[in-house]
Amino acid sequence: MSVKDSIYAAEQQVKDFTFDANVVEVFPDMIERSVPGYATIVSTLGKLAGKYAQPHTRLYDLGCSLGAVTLSMRRNLTQSGCEIVAIDNSQAMVERCRMHLQGFRSAVPVDVQLGDILDAKLENASVVAMNFTMQFIPPEQRHALLSRIFNALKPGGVLLLSEKLKGENADVDELLVDLHHDFKRANGYSELEISQKRTAIENVMRTDTLSTHIKRLQDVGFSQTQVWYQCFNFCSMVAIK
Repeated sequence: MSVKDSIYAAEQQVKDFTFDANVVEVFPDMIERSVPGYATIVSTLGKLAGKYAQPHTRLYDLGCSLGAVTLSMRRNLTQSGCEIVAIDNSQAMVERCRMHLQGFRSAVPVDVQLGDILDAKLENASVVAMNFTMQFIPPEQRHALLSRIFNALKPGGVLLLSEKLKGENADVDELLVDLHHDFKRANGYSELEISQKRTAIENVMRTDTLSTHIKRLQDVGFSQTQVWYQCFNFCSMVAIK
């Protein structure tokens, strides 16, 4: 059973959110109670990876955190000669991810790397997953990262992108935020926790509208983009090269 997230339960001087050891300890509970449909997203990303993986290619999990998507992809892989490369810039996340993966047997090799995905070497890829990762990349560097991902993908390869969205206008954004906060209240978060978490994350998570995401994917060369899941301001899409 996961440890309950109570990081923001007590009033405090709120600092910018980081994926440190404290967050790692409660991350499964935090994500389950904060992201509507998270389990569905992770399991479906694995199925999509299984569908689009090509023999003797790499599958990347960029911003892998504890390896939930890596595990899901590995579970669904049937093509021969594939390797999964999982990358995260949090030492605490990477250490726990390696331990977590060791608990599940598989013939598919996984290389868990500590590093910045902006500098990572990407090549011979058929699937690249970014599950709630792009929103933590500086906005001015997102186009270049997507270009590198596109260039690393083989024809017919896919980018699996999940993101928290900003509403297309102020009224819609307020509606989506309110619905999300109701979701968090229903999962036991207090008003103090919701407020302090929002303060902690506002400087490190910069969300885009759905139209911004789709235009950027088109601009770097993806031929098709399809949203397959959305609940409130959380969305997952597949972009095909």
